[in-house]
Amino acid sequence: MHPAPRALRGAAAAATVALLATALGCAPQPEEKASAAPSGSAARSCAKGKLATETSGKLTIATDEPAYEPWFKDDKPANGKGFESAVAYAVAKRLGYDKSAVVWQSVPFNKAFAPGEKTFDFDINQVSISAERKKAVDFSSGYYDVRQAVIALKGSKAAEATGVADLKKLKLGAQVGTTSLDYISDLVKPTQDAAVYAKNDQAKSALKNGQVDAIVTDLPTAFYITAAEVTDAKIVGQFENQGGTPEQFGLVLDKGSALTSCVTGAVDALRKDGTLARIEKQWLSDAVDAPVLK
Repeated sequence: MHPAPRALRGAAAAATVALLATALGCAPQPEEKASAAPSGSAARSCAKGKLATETSGKLTIATDEPAYEPWFKDDKPANGKGFESAVAYAVAKRLGYDKSAVVWQSVPFNKAFAPGEKTFDFDINQVSISAERKKAVDFSSGYYDVRQAVIALKGSKAAEATGVADLKKLKLGAQVGTTSLDYISDLVKPTQDAAVYAKNDQAKSALKNGQVDAIVTDLPTAFYITAAEVTDAKIVGQFENQGGTPEQFGLVLDKGSALTSCVTGAVDALRKDGTLARIEKQWLSDAVDAPVLK
């Protein structure tokens, strides 16, 4: 609506305002107004420790089993050690739930973002945010920017690769449902089908046994695998991010969850105050660099 001319007298302006107020009281609010209006109600719905969670007074957090390092420590998500365990408890604290109020649940990686009602409040398991996955679930804002990396046994032909073209004739493997697998099919486009595994443990075994030439995982996991699990392997390199925005891990929530805005607000606050950076430095400091495969 256009503003009233300056020349209007006070009485006419007052009458116009009164009429507008009456009309707006009866008319539906514009969409942008409607979305801005519930800020108070949103704040109330995010009242600390009083969210509409799966179990009243508790926060149920899910992840896969086993829970791999460096994301978790000793396969025990509840101990607060490892990057994602620490992030989960930091988010919980922001939401008003102390450690004793957090309940952990085991959910397979691929099931976490599959269609269907969820039994958890949010899942944390290196799940990359994507438009396709958003069709079935909600995501928080990203809590970690990640790149994908290639691992091969030292001295192998795959270990000598310096670019994406060098990987095309190799037998590559990755965990089902991961962006690691997407990078193989969408970026590398190898001449032979990728080997797909239910768990990263199976992919690692296939690499050790010579069933695949190389496997693809996220970069921090690649550093841990080569340092502690498959020590005769090396990181061949990392892929550049596809598109203009970085790949990010996000917390997974039920589609249309009432908690999505609250959890996103908590993640954003942790990024803003430097908590996420401090947790990353503590638990992922070794995963700093690797050659880029172009």
